[in-house]
Amino acid sequence: MRVTVLGAGRVGAAIARDLAKEGEFEVTVADLSPSALEAFEGARGVQTLQVDLSKNEAIAAAVHDAGLVVGAVPGHMGFATAQAVLEAGKPLVDISFFAEDPFELDGLARSKGVVAIVDCGIAPGCGNIILGYLQTMLDKVGRFECLVGGLPVTRTWPFEYKAPFSPSDVLEEYTRPARFVEHGEVVTRPALSEPELIDFPGIGTLEAFNTDGLRTLLKMSQIPFMKERTLRYPGHIEKMRILREIGLFSKTPVPLRGQSVVPLELTSKLLFPMWQLLEGEEDLTIMKIVVEGTRGTSNVRYEYDLLDRYDAETKTLSMARTTGYTCTAAVRLVARGMYKTPGVSPPEFLGRAPGCYLFVMQELAKRGVVFRETVMG
Repeated sequence: MRVTVLGAGRVGAAIARDLAKEGEFEVTVADLSPSALEAFEGARGVQTLQVDLSKNEAIAAAVHDAGLVVGAVPGHMGFATAQAVLEAGKPLVDISFFAEDPFELDGLARSKGVVAIVDCGIAPGCGNIILGYLQTMLDKVGRFECLVGGLPVTRTWPFEYKAPFSPSDVLEEYTRPARFVEHGEVVTRPALSEPELIDFPGIGTLEAFNTDGLRTLLKMSQIPFMKERTLRYPGHIEKMRILREIGLFSKTPVPLRGQSVVPLELTSKLLFPMWQLLEGEEDLTIMKIVVEGTRGTSNVRYEYDLLDRYDAETKTLSMARTTGYTCTAAVRLVARGMYKTPGVSPPEFLGRAPGCYLFVMQELAKRGVVFRETVMG
């Protein structure tokens, strides 16, 4: 099967290399950036295509001979890109974490008779797959909580943070209101709210805060308590809140010396170079999933813990590994006919489908991404 990967950033690159590694797929990577595509020079089984993915007709041309497409563009491009892929009648596995409701594309995907798996990264993504699987194991799920963070190993002043994925998507985490569920009702609170210090073995103390990561679970899972929180080194949250409160994350133009300036664009221009991980700079991904429920008359608690690190041998960032390899596992599920439900499928649907959870966990483990499962009760 030929797979076209739209987006040659760090995660898209990891996806393309993994799919091409075993010769199972012929891979084409499409991106506008010549430097991103040049990184594939000499890569076995990978062809490159320079194309402007902001144009629907260019996307249609890029995917015309693909048997399956991976969406790995920044979030602000994700919905339009996914729509163009589905209009072309191609199955899709997407990691772009776009703000729009993915189910707006469900009718289109069904009309084309194709699978469209969305939000298929580490979180959202892998955590949803775990939850979907446990929903088939328990009589009732009463609580779901996801804690997740991608961090540089070395803390550097002033932000003690660098972005292992699209920096513009990081800023979305800091500005998009966080939705979660309490007592069966959806509650909305500001992003970066309710900071909490939590100790993690092997890492130390991290700071958790509210982010809008539940996404499709808000609609598809009737669980009375659900929350997703992001992890950073202590002190980072307060700095981001200061920038946000003085208006530097605003998208509303302000006049300056006779011109109109969008504060967020200026902030991004200044921040993003400081947030870039340099060649060889190491990162880590830390994740904790807690699911509580009942089986028969017993209360049961499942905990899944992940601590993944930069792969020095392949020079692959941990966030690219954990996000990308969840995606490639889903690609293989579709390609092998193990998951073939037409329409939009959030990753929790994969977890509920027979055999899919085990397949994803095995694929991740083969690549060194290993969750530690603890069952209590």
